[in-house]
Amino acid sequence: MPEGDTVWNTARVLQRALAGARLTGSDFRVPQLAATDLTGWTVRESASRGKHLLLRLTAPPNAAAPPDAAAPADGNGRDWTLHSHLRMDGAWRAYAPGERWAARPAHLIRVVLRSPGAVAVGYHLHELALIPTGEEESLVGHLGPDLLGPDWDPDEAVRRLAAHPDETIGEALLDQRNLAGVGNLYKCEVLFLRGVSPWTPVRAVPDLPGTVTLAQRLLAANRGRWTQSTTGSLHRGQTSYVYGRRAQPCRRCGTAIRKEELGERVTYWCPACQPDR
Repeated sequence: MPEGDTVWNTARVLQRALAGARLTGSDFRVPQLAATDLTGWTVRESASRGKHLLLRLTAPPNAAAPPDAAAPADGNGRDWTLHSHLRMDGAWRAYAPGERWAARPAHLIRVVLRSPGAVAVGYHLHELALIPTGEEESLVGHLGPDLLGPDWDPDEAVRRLAAHPDETIGEALLDQRNLAGVGNLYKCEVLFLRGVSPWTPVRAVPDLPGTVTLAQRLLAANRGRWTQSTTGSLHRGQTSYVYGRRAQPCRRCGTAIRKEELGERVTYWCPACQPDR
């Protein structure tokens, strides 16, 4: 699943490609939006919230509301948000007009947005919805503090984690209601660097503030680039300490890295550097 920094980078790609542009065409390939036409709409901005993408648009004056859309609660019928989630395999790509699109099967395309200067194509997107901008909280209001957002609040993240003392720290870090943006890669890497077993109950983690602060630092360090590194190296095979390195020697102690399921996700850890508590 894409981590918070990947989603942040994707939002920037759409921002550079579409922000300020008036759309010249749209093509939705999902049933709930199949009849929606955004031609003439203006893209105000592209933003991310945890692992959610929010493309904010303004409809032209007197434009009809999108089919099947509920009337905005605030009475403003012009500001709308196209929400999408990448989950495991979703992606947005931006192309110049006339440029050949990526070699992905056409049946994976969920939406195409055209402007005079760019074409944005959404592949295998999930939770695609068009809602009034004033109602974004109905989709993302449950999320914890965003590690890469202006609302980042480490104290609030710690409070939310501590509210579930018997949950394993490995599962708690992935719960976007606690803090938004950590995926499996950062979960594994943060816990290795902190010397904490993923199976440790939250109540037994020695330094929760240090754990969430490190998570934020690692994600922030990878903003603006697609190669994610927690080791400081961008060379292939050297970017992680434990993630994706099952049976390979630990970079600290040489013990073989292990891989096992924790909850619904696999986890990588060093049994020597991260002993069970």
